[in-house]
Amino acid sequence: MNWLVPLVVALPLFSAGLALTQASRPRVQAIISITTISLVLIDAIWMLALVDAGPLVLNVGEWNAPVGIALVVDRLSALMLVVSSVVLLGVLLYSVSQGTSMERRDSRTPVSVFHPTYLVLAAGVGNAFISGDLFNIYVAFEILLGASFVLITLGATGERIRAGTIYVVVSLASSILFLTALALIYAATGTLTLATLAERLPELPVGTQTVLQVMLLLGFGIKAAIFPLSAWLPDSYPTAPAPVTAVFAGLLTKVGIYAIIRTQVLLFPANDALDDVLIVLSILTMVIGILGAVAQNDLKRLLSFTLVSHIGYMLFGIAIANQVGLAATIFYVAHHITVQTALFLVAGWIEQRGGTTSLDELGGLAKLAPMLAVVFFVPAMNLAGIPPLSGFMGKVGLLQAAADAATPLAYAAIAAGLLTSLLTLYAIVKAWNKAFWQSSPKPLPTVRIRRGMIGAATAIVGASTAITLVAGPLYAYATSAARDLTLRTPYINAVLVDGERGEGESAEVAGTEGSDGSEGSGSEGSGSESETGSGSQGQEDDDE
Repeated sequence: MNWLVPLVVALPLFSAGLALTQASRPRVQAIISITTISLVLIDAIWMLALVDAGPLVLNVGEWNAPVGIALVVDRLSALMLVVSSVVLLGVLLYSVSQGTSMERRDSRTPVSVFHPTYLVLAAGVGNAFISGDLFNIYVAFEILLGASFVLITLGATGERIRAGTIYVVVSLASSILFLTALALIYAATGTLTLATLAERLPELPVGTQTVLQVMLLLGFGIKAAIFPLSAWLPDSYPTAPAPVTAVFAGLLTKVGIYAIIRTQVLLFPANDALDDVLIVLSILTMVIGILGAVAQNDLKRLLSFTLVSHIGYMLFGIAIANQVGLAATIFYVAHHITVQTALFLVAGWIEQRGGTTSLDELGGLAKLAPMLAVVFFVPAMNLAGIPPLSGFMGKVGLLQAAADAATPLAYAAIAAGLLTSLLTLYAIVKAWNKAFWQSSPKPLPTVRIRRGMIGAATAIVGASTAITLVAGPLYAYATSAARDLTLRTPYINAVLVDGERGEGESAEVAGTEGSDGSEGSGSEGSGSESETGSGSQGQEDDDE
């Protein structure tokens, strides 16, 4: 069933081209997009059921893993694919309804561009989660960057162009760092395949490993919006259309977190000094992010700052560097993707109903739109970590991991986590009080909200709440995924079946083996004899 793996990229890319040919037919484009993301979701659920038996690996073109491109889906990838597909589908349904109404009022809104670009974005997200080598993760980030710039500047207003420019400049800086790190890693090891790197990087001097690790962390840290690399986010996301902001906030920062988890655990499993630095950064990300949220009077900016602060929780779990912390982080990522997306969709609903997201100009929505009040209140409390919702369970898991670590920095992180949770509750209650409870300073416009928007936003809120109902099985799954990650061998052995190469077979190698017999296989096998220089032999393999 390995053929299921590339579908999460191939289907959206094919459909993006198909949607482009239907530029004058928005309804057809919408059908294509919804059908495609639905199929990707089915594919992801199917793979989630299969990975219990081991990771799914596809060697593109039947080329062996260190030479060719390996696409890998393990427990972590499968969970990320399912959650991201649910969110992509929910946001798409919301935007289809909102986009139709926008088209009538504003002819400049290029709805025909939205669908192909959104599908390309979905392909980039899927590619990031299934990539078995660093270069393809880089390619996935570039796909996301191109699609994101188009989406964030939809409508081409001055504010969106400014925000899009900031986003692109920051993302390019991240890409340059990442690309430089890739060049150095390839020069040092002769490969970019993750499974092979997991074996070769420990052979490098400790100083070289640390430099490469720091460069990767800087590149991914910008994507994930870790303090002090997070200043761009609150200025960029709130200006985009509501569904675009929702999918960016829910997914794109988590792609950065996913890359950090994958590389830190698989490639650099032991670096206590750097783990301590990450804990300090996680504390600063949590506290400074939530202080920024408390100071905001605009709902979208408030949510953007809470997004930054809660990235700190995830980094905190990674930095604790034990299985309990990693399991809690995986659970918290799944929870946060759905909750943050739900809140931004509801913020878009509030913007349409009240005509603004300024908390100083809103008021009385609890009386005017009681259902809106409910669908904001539930995920907001979930974000704050009110028991027994999934946010509470994720935070308890993270705090337990820190308590198990029992170091002064871990205890400081516990204090920062509790403070952040309290301040999140304060910020959310302040927003609730101003927007829903207090009287509006002036009458709000009478606007009819489309049922599609209401249904899609409510569905995502329901999905985020449903995580609470399946928290036990989901936590068990996250624990299994964390065990596989910390063991490392399930991933490595799945990609490098015989310990050196994947199970794909190139025609040249097969021909060499056939004509030379033991000579040909001896050439491959010498790569495992590290005292004779496995790096140089690996280089020769890659040059093939």
